[in-house]
Amino acid sequence: MHAIEKILMKNSGKSNIHTGEIVNAKIDFAEINDLYLQTVYSFYEMGGQKVWDNERCAFVFDHYAPCPDIKSAENHKAMREFAIKNNLRFHFDTNCGVCHQVMPEAGVIYPGMIVVATDSHTTTHGAFGAMGTGCGATDMATILMTGELWFRVPEIIEVRLDGKTQKGVYPKDVILAVLGKIRADGAVYKAIDFTGSYVEGLNVAGRMTICNMAVEMGAKTAYMQPNSDVLEYVKKRAVRPYEVQYTDPGYKYAESYTFDVSGIEPELACPSSVENVHTLSSVVAEGEVKINQGYIGSCTGGRVEDIAEAAKILKGRHIPEYTRLVVIPASREVMLECMTRGYISDLMNAGATISTPGCGACLGAHEGILAPGEVCITSTNRNFPGRMGSTEALMYLASPATVAASMVYGKITDPREFLN
Repeated sequence: MHAIEKILMKNSGKSNIHTGEIVNAKIDFAEINDLYLQTVYSFYEMGGQKVWDNERCAFVFDHYAPCPDIKSAENHKAMREFAIKNNLRFHFDTNCGVCHQVMPEAGVIYPGMIVVATDSHTTTHGAFGAMGTGCGATDMATILMTGELWFRVPEIIEVRLDGKTQKGVYPKDVILAVLGKIRADGAVYKAIDFTGSYVEGLNVAGRMTICNMAVEMGAKTAYMQPNSDVLEYVKKRAVRPYEVQYTDPGYKYAESYTFDVSGIEPELACPSSVENVHTLSSVVAEGEVKINQGYIGSCTGGRVEDIAEAAKILKGRHIPEYTRLVVIPASREVMLECMTRGYISDLMNAGATISTPGCGACLGAHEGILAPGEVCITSTNRNFPGRMGSTEALMYLASPATVAASMVYGKITDPREFLN
């Protein structure tokens, strides 16, 4: 059996399961972000009184934090009242950061668990050997009432990543290259298991970036067998005992893809689709691409390692006049660490705007949204029309290093130029 199947089997109390089977499984942790006040309404409409376990669910205020308008402020107010009424052990208010970053930091994510959140990028937590997936408000209300949810046991496909990347190529480039091959509909309701020597050597941040974007291929969940970095991270933080699940030798995947990461270059997902992936060099060869804004942050590109790479490139330089660079750390913990290491001051001296930890402009809500006709290069995970503001703006997805390099000249630029 695969580790994901073992997790579903354990939490559903079954002795065996098979692909396509519907199981009712216990949820180890549930998270609701501030887009989903409807969860509270549905909870009461269905007769809910108290949440099933006040230590296994939380609100995270990240999409509209701090509140940019009256409506979002009302939503936060109602959610706080629900959290207080239910005496939730975990509550992440506007001073905390993005849900997928703050939950691992708080120790509620660990190997062998099922975590469900009202956010499609919950696949991120496969980086920790957990089964993470998103759901809507009604399903989440059901979880809050019962602590359970139904799942169809997914087909599992292998994405094998072997080799060592060249200098200037990052996990974001690797997952973009994978996405360009498998496409946006290549893994619908399937689980993706990322394997191979490259994965085995990846740090926590890189693993989170790759698992995060599994959903952009339609995946229900993602998985990576925990390595020593993950186990050390979890051991320091986990709030309850956990058990690592291992895939049996010889497991037969529904499909398998193999990539030699040594041949991957800096990549771009060009407007306006995540699967419209091209090498940066090929895009530049077709002509200069001027940009109005660079954006570094989100649950894909806002960790310490991401900001460090940007600061390394921009230290002692300054972005061009009439351009802007917005940097939003993924969490309070990330921001404090970056301040301690001097990355924030280096970026501010280079002309960057630093904003509150959270989602910011990634969903087009505030803190850096785009006007019609503007071009942005961003370390976020989606570039659909209107994603970061105007439907007439254009977005290129790239690694944080590529974003920083592009801000040096105000045009899309290869980061390897600055890393020798």
